[in-house]
Amino acid sequence: MQSANHARKLPSGPFSLMYRMYRYILPGVRSELQRWREKAERIPDPELRKQAIASMTTKEFHCIGGAVYASGNIPKRRDLMRLITAYQTISDYLDNLCDRSTSMCADDFRALHQAMIDAADPQAELHGYYRYRSETEDGGYLNNLVMECQSILRKLPSYSVVQPYVLKLVGLYTDLQVYKHIHPDEREQALLTWWEEHREMCPDLKWNEFAAATGSTLCIFMLFLAASHKGLSKQEAEAIYQAYFPYICALHILLDYLIDQEEDQHGGDLNFCSYYSGIRETTERMRKIAEQASITSKRLPGARFHLMIVEGLLALYLSDPKASRQEGVTKVTRQLMHNSPWTRIFFWINSKWIRSSLI
Repeated sequence: MQSANHARKLPSGPFSLMYRMYRYILPGVRSELQRWREKAERIPDPELRKQAIASMTTKEFHCIGGAVYASGNIPKRRDLMRLITAYQTISDYLDNLCDRSTSMCADDFRALHQAMIDAADPQAELHGYYRYRSETEDGGYLNNLVMECQSILRKLPSYSVVQPYVLKLVGLYTDLQVYKHIHPDEREQALLTWWEEHREMCPDLKWNEFAAATGSTLCIFMLFLAASHKGLSKQEAEAIYQAYFPYICALHILLDYLIDQEEDQHGGDLNFCSYYSGIRETTERMRKIAEQASITSKRLPGARFHLMIVEGLLALYLSDPKASRQEGVTKVTRQLMHNSPWTRIFFWINSKWIRSSLI
């Protein structure tokens, strides 16, 4: 079965994974981000330029973390690094535009995120992504990001197999970005109504946890990796989707929100961890989701790689300096890290090392 062959190409353990990260992925992602930063610095509109540069300055770790999937196919790593970096850069840039938008227009947010839908469709035509806002002159920056993704997707031998799942995930991601950025008086009800439409997808999750799961790009990146191999079957693409969504994806974004609570409170931004009743419920729910993420990851060929993703997520976010600066988050971190397996500690140390090199 071809999937077993693909699994043999994955890193065999933490040391193998980090060797590939240090040897190939980190230098490659930094080179790609520098290339896009140079383009961002030439954006004519000052606000768009500011947000494009800020998205790469403050969220560089998003691209580095996502590019772990490029380590799963070293011969195709350059294409995968370019694709993942460009796609994640679109996501981070649009998130900045929505978070710091002077409008709270749902049409604006949906038009902006059409770029992510188009970037995931090699045959899609470009749209006027800024058509509902006054800032429009980006010198072709967003169009170039979209076209970069499309050009690489056309080179992936099995992309047609995974594309329906990618577009499904991007559609949910777009809905989330629209509903969570509209007026504060409207967004919670909009999210609840949306959840009612989809709750059968994730019956064990609360509404805020489902919303968090839709905000992750990890399943998309894993599907990109799978598509870089020939002969992928629909059943294997479905298995990846089922293994990653919702639990691995939910864990990813809930950890992100966990450490951003203080920042989001000051900025007036919606935070899904704030809907837990307190430290005890936060810890219990996140531990349960982490356990389910580990269980579903074991269903895939190359399960050790996917288990390392789960452990790496916990290490990456809980080692962030923002976690230690918030008393409530520190308590949750201590409980989630209690009796951690050695792989989580290993990734914790490496996360701190990589993060220190970004300063």
